[in-house]
Formats: sequence, C-alpha cells, structure tokens
Amino acid sequence: MALVFRAVAQLAGISLSLLGWVLSCLTNYLPQWKNLNLDFNEMENLTMGLWQTCVTQEEVGMQCKDSFLALPAELRISRILMFLSNGLGFLGLLVSGFGLDCLRIGERQQDVKKRLLILGGILFWAAGVTALAPVSWVAHRTVQEFWDETIPEIVPRWEFGEALFIGWFAGFSLLLGGCLLNWAACGTQVPLASGQYAVAETPPHRLHLEMKTTHLKL
Repeated sequence: MALVFRAVAQLAGISLSLLGWVLSCLTNYLPQWKNLNLDFNEMENLTMGLWQTCVTQEEVGMQCKDSFLALPAELRISRILMFLSNGLGFLGLLVSGFGLDCLRIGERQQDVKKRLLILGGILFWAAGVTALAPVSWVAHRTVQEFWDETIPEIVPRWEFGEALFIGWFAGFSLLLGGCLLNWAACGTQVPLASGQYAVAETPPHRLHLEMKTTHLKL
C-alpha cells in the first residue's frame, strides 16, 4: 500500500508541476498583467504585460506594440524573475522525471533516484517562489496606485489583469507539486529493485539446504 501511495504522490506531484510550469510560461508572455478601462471611452481597453502594451477597440480589435524599456520598474524586473522561474521549472521537470519509479532507467540505483526527486522538488519550490514574487509585487503596486490619493479621481486607474491570477495559480501549483515529490521521496519506503529481492531471498534458501544436508548426514 505504501508503494501505491508513493506512485500516486509522484504522479500527482509531476502533473501539478508540469501544469504550473506551462501556466508560468503562459503568464510570462500574456499582455494582460494590468488592465486600464477608460471611462470616457468604454469601447477602448488598454492592457500592459511584460513584453507588450495592447489596445483593444471594438471596431479594430487588439493592436499590440512591443515594449522593452517604456515600462515600470516592477515589470522590467518581473521579466527576469519569470524567465528564471521558467528555467527552474524546466530543470525540475528533467531532474524529477529521471527520479520517478515508473521510469526503468537506473532501477537498481534507488538512492540516486531519491536524490533526483528531492532535487526536482527543490527546483519546483524555487520556480514557484520566483513566479509568485513578481506577480504579487505587480499586484501590490497596482493596489497602491489605485488607492493613491494624490492622483485625481478623473484619471483612470490600472486594475488586475488575467495574467496575475494565472501566475498565482501557477506558482502555487509548482509549490504543491514540489511538496508532493519531496514527500514521495522522503516520507515513503523506497521500492527494492528486482536484483535486491533475489539477494534478500538467497540466505534463507541456503540455510534451508544446509539444514537438510546436516539432517541427512546424521
């Protein structure tokens, strides 16, 4: 039963981590980090992401312009953190993938596979933190600017974009996936390889033959 729980935990952990990594990559490139609804022109909506600033009009549709320098500081730094999160998540998938019990490669080296699972879980933790940090920072700055009393009320305010919610979900999925992988590696019994079963069963068999031989001599 312990081996079943271990396999389920590994499958759930790698699935959640894969989902979180895909969503973090999507968050990185979506232009909907911040939304600006213009009250005087309800047919136009402005969105801002890490790489593009887009204007959506009812008649024309969405038109985007690449933005590399003309962005707030939190968005420029968020680019680096999101790239770091994507890279750490990719490394975590590679490392933990070789540590799964369902993969027959290195079946006789269970200690190595255990270390790979633990390392993969740690990489997913780091990827989750580096994904949550920029998303939460941009959200915090957006709230501060929204309630800034020094800005006249007539000036439109930035609000949360859809990418922020996807980023939060991605970060927590990576953290939870890393926790499940580490629990599977440290909190459950490591299965023995087929060769280890043979070694473990050999001494009783030999002892039985020796006792039978001694009995016949007597």
